[in-house]
Amino acid sequence: QVQLVESGGGLVQPGGSLRLSCAASGLIFSIYAMHWYRQAPGKQRELVAGITRDGSTNYLDSVKGRFTISRDNVRRTVSLQMNSLKPEDTAVYYCNVFIENAYWGQGTQVTVSS
Repeated sequence: QVQLVESGGGLVQPGGSLRLSCAASGLIFSIYAMHWYRQAPGKQRELVAGITRDGSTNYLDSVKGRFTISRDNVRRTVSLQMNSLKPEDTAVYYCNVFIENAYWGQGTQVTVSS
């Protein structure tokens, strides 16, 4: 069964950096696109970044130039490097893969505040 486990969230000051990681199991990791979503209080979940199996990436406009998604097919992980963080980046961040159905991790809280 597919399992996604996120780590790396926390509290950071505006302008700071965090690196999120997602460890995947129960799937042939290398053949699937992977995604990071986020959900802020009172808002809908939104796609932050995605990476295809061949490494092509896409980003939410508001994070372009600040966030970088990457994958390691040997370690079966997908990461999100977040730089120049802003208070509006505060949210629970979720790892996602779609294999006939959507699979989600448990989420990791990112709080950007002084």
